[in-house]
Amino acid sequence: MTFPRFPLLLALALTASASASGGSGPGDHPPSAGAVRPPTLHRAAWIGVQMDPSGPASGGVTVRHVVRTSPGEKAGMQDGDVILRVAGTTVSTAEEVTRIVGGHDAGDTLDVVLQRAGHEQTVHVVLAPRPSSDDMLRMEYVGTFAPPLSGLTAASGNVPVSMQALRGKVAVLEFWAVWCGPCRMTMPLLDGWQARYGAQGLSVVGITTDPVAQAAAFATQSGVHYAIASDSTNATSLAYGVRNIPTLFVVDKRGVVREVSVGYDPAAHQQIERLVQRLLAEPAPSALPPPPTQGTTPP
Repeated sequence: MTFPRFPLLLALALTASASASGGSGPGDHPPSAGAVRPPTLHRAAWIGVQMDPSGPASGGVTVRHVVRTSPGEKAGMQDGDVILRVAGTTVSTAEEVTRIVGGHDAGDTLDVVLQRAGHEQTVHVVLAPRPSSDDMLRMEYVGTFAPPLSGLTAASGNVPVSMQALRGKVAVLEFWAVWCGPCRMTMPLLDGWQARYGAQGLSVVGITTDPVAQAAAFATQSGVHYAIASDSTNATSLAYGVRNIPTLFVVDKRGVVREVSVGYDPAAHQQIERLVQRLLAEPAPSALPPPPTQGTTPP
């Protein structure tokens, strides 16, 4: 059973504290100048699953998604499992699971009784400290095939119609917004990468949820030379789990995500440029098979 990915900060964290409210996502306007992140949550114990708020009529809580390399995945939990009991306590809502997990420390082992394909089984989950939202993005995406590009409209430049169109190239996907100060600081850097490495096979694509006309006007005003796309339906931003901006995804010639970077960080950007150089030096795949399933790992 496959479920779509959702913004990771709010949807995939299991902590004792409630989900953050407000904050600035790619489709929001900033509550104050320079505010591009929601409030930091307390780093409580963490399983790493997204659940339906309430369970099926037969009882339990349905797991909608398990984060890659999370404690839940390591214990054998899968998308579509139904959680029946946690640490001996019967549960019927996601809130109950969250409360039980939040009452334990990282390193504790919880017995979780699941129902899968009509059969009960028990997994032993070793809780971990809740990672930052940035680290969750890396856990979920790095090393997997990049999600598809959906619902994009070209605002400026040659916008790829799909990830398949980028196979054989190195891609840097930047999620940004016209109001975002750190995004504006990042743009000259990306423009320089496109100028220096474009002939070697680099494709930089800026993706914003701002309307096409607004994104196009800003690109012209800023003198941006790489492709700019409007994700007005938020479909691509959701598929990539983008919560904070700017967020950069580096995708290799096979279509595999190799790095994720959040925010304006000159030191991190230097490392990304070196990574881009190494990826450009890699040989292109001899044959490009049909696009793989989103989130799967390469052979």
